[in-house]
Amino acid sequence: MKHRKLGADLTVSSIGLGCMGMTYAYGGQEEAKSLETLRRAVDLGVTFFDTAEVYGPFDNEILLGKALTGLRDKVVIATKFGFTFDRNRGGPSPITGVDSRPQHVKDVADASLKRLGIDVIDLYYQHRVDPNVPIEDTVGAMAELVKAGKVKALGLSEASAATIRRAHKVHPIAAVQSEYSLWTRDPEAEVLAACRELGIGFVPYSPLGRGFLAGAIRSTDALGDNDWRRTQPRFQADTIKANLSLVETLENLARDKGVTTAQLALAWVLHQGDFIVPIPGVRKVKHLEENIGAVDVTLTPKELAAIAAAVPKEAVAGKRYTEEGLKLVNA
Repeated sequence: MKHRKLGADLTVSSIGLGCMGMTYAYGGQEEAKSLETLRRAVDLGVTFFDTAEVYGPFDNEILLGKALTGLRDKVVIATKFGFTFDRNRGGPSPITGVDSRPQHVKDVADASLKRLGIDVIDLYYQHRVDPNVPIEDTVGAMAELVKAGKVKALGLSEASAATIRRAHKVHPIAAVQSEYSLWTRDPEAEVLAACRELGIGFVPYSPLGRGFLAGAIRSTDALGDNDWRRTQPRFQADTIKANLSLVETLENLARDKGVTTAQLALAWVLHQGDFIVPIPGVRKVKHLEENIGAVDVTLTPKELAAIAAAVPKEAVAGKRYTEEGLKLVNA
């Protein structure tokens, strides 16, 4: 496994593992299968694991803590705070709002440490920017956790370049996590440049377009009844149909390259900068092993251009979130 740096001090595998789907949003799966996938990831050299209190809620952190028992010295664990939620709320998401008040920041960290069964969180993210709390106050509280030895490094998720710069003045930010893939190119406008300039790592979540760019989803029939994607604009019957031609072009390019479509899409992301560490979410070992193969795929400038041209951002049908969700990105 190859490695990359996030910020000044965190060294992680070039591809990490997004754990959300094992317990949240996409229907989850049996614990035994999740534990098998997580432990296989460690065997394959994956050192970077991403979770959050809201994934369950709570269940994902508990699962990850169980899976990584006895392996603490081999892994970097990232978790997040910032959403409020109601565990009894119906539907695919329990989220009710955001809360990044300083005391809440600290309370969540303490609770996450207990659920994960660890002494320190390697990377602690603000999950979404809270419009009601100055970023300086939130990062100030996060910095106090670093001083207390409860957190090693700080991160932001879906923050704008301006917010990143303000936060970085309070305490060094090690990583910024945002959705980034061939069909979600928003960070290219300003965020990637800000991260390069400030020496901040960039962590793309959903680098395979929530499974779509891997060719796994051809219709809504591929999604479970309680799958969160059913509520999102890009996963309606008409938008799936409209976007299929993009995937089919990628599939042809991957076939010519002798790799899978998922590997080609991930390799493209990896080639956008050595400070970028994607965290594709997987539930099954076979998909994990497939994704890791992307680390060894080398793309020429001509190939990179052809891949980007296959999925022009202006051709993607549907927004990446609902209007409500979009209010909390690039904030």
